[in-house]
Amino acid sequence: MKIASRAVMWVFLLLVAFLTLFPVLITILGSFKTNAELTAGATVMPTSWQFSNYSEAWKQANFSTYTVNSLFVAVTSTIGILFVSSMAAYVVNRMEFPGKKVYVGMQAFTMFVAIGAVVLRPQFELMIKLHLHNTLWGVVLILISAHASAFFILQSFMTGIPKELDEAARIDGCSRGRTFWTIVLPLLTPGLGVCGLFAFRGAWNEYLLPFVFTLSKPELQTLTVGLANLKYGVSAASQTHYMMAGACLSILPILVVYLFANKSFMKMTAGSLKG
Repeated sequence: MKIASRAVMWVFLLLVAFLTLFPVLITILGSFKTNAELTAGATVMPTSWQFSNYSEAWKQANFSTYTVNSLFVAVTSTIGILFVSSMAAYVVNRMEFPGKKVYVGMQAFTMFVAIGAVVLRPQFELMIKLHLHNTLWGVVLILISAHASAFFILQSFMTGIPKELDEAARIDGCSRGRTFWTIVLPLLTPGLGVCGLFAFRGAWNEYLLPFVFTLSKPELQTLTVGLANLKYGVSAASQTHYMMAGACLSILPILVVYLFANKSFMKMTAGSLKG
């Protein structure tokens, strides 16, 4: 029975892996095809490998500028989300204050109620009043405000940190701020890695907010918005092969971030087991 159950489990895992990786493989192979061959869809493998698709996608989508803009939005918003959510999780987990349950309930409300584009207009009007509607800082502030998931993840990690550490630090004369920065925050590294990966991925893949905020300034467009411009060329002809090449290029930063985050997870796990 054990052998049969393990075989079923492996078949299921292989099937899930295949269904997950197959679209990625098709995209990578499609990025090396001509547009006519890709549209026909007769073969999976390219008949002739078009490596020039990547250079053309880089030039037409202005990848160098759009990549810098995307990195600015993703890195800045990720740092902001980790900064705000970690402090909020520490205060909620360690302190008692009026309206604590209301605050946690509001965080849960923003997380489970999908409002979507309904709040886009009020957000844009708010950024107009702050004179941030023509900059990427408006996008960054809105992304930072959507930190509910990171807040709950870090709060769950915070419960695993003994409160006795705070009491010992307070006896030694540490303030709450110093206790948070020097003792609690380093112990939150695994949770910060998880939240950082999710926050970076969400900001990197964000399309609607950068599109709306950069309508009057195309030079501030992010990579996701620039990729959409590859859909049609100057003569309004479809350029799906360039879009696939651009999509493969845009995946690379996410893979790099994942590799670094995964490395930090492995180090933390090894350290905890050794201890």
